[in-house]
Amino acid sequence: MPKPVKAVIKLQIPGGQCTPAPPVGPALGQHGINIGEFVRQFNDKTKNEMGVLLPVTITVYIDNKFTFIIKSPPASFLLKEAAGLAKGSGETGKENVGKVSIEAVRKIAERKLIDLNTNDIDAACRIIAGTARSMGIEVEGMQDVPQK
Repeated sequence: MPKPVKAVIKLQIPGGQCTPAPPVGPALGQHGINIGEFVRQFNDKTKNEMGVLLPVTITVYIDNKFTFIIKSPPASFLLKEAAGLAKGSGETGKENVGKVSIEAVRKIAERKLIDLNTNDIDAACRIIAGTARSMGIEVEGMQDVPQK
């Protein structure tokens, strides 16, 4: 019989750089989790992705034990990294702040494919291109991606 779930916590933490400081400590402490144990496990699992922002879903059980799932980085983080930007546009649709190639979009789509709601790489490219457009990042060569 599965253990009863007490809470599900969703956070975004830089890989390999988790500390008990906010937002991690307070979010976990209020549910009675051993914060030091979580920090150690998270940093061990993410040491190869140092500094990359990673979404994590932590499931807390009634006996204060926990499990967590690390997902792929947000598309916006990967797009900013590919375009060499600190942030997206403040005025979407009016101001373009950078450009990325369709090859970069395809690489991001391949990395994010397991977290997207599609199994088709062309559809994943369109999803990532839409995120880029909403951030004010132009995708060069987007017309080469088949439209449905």
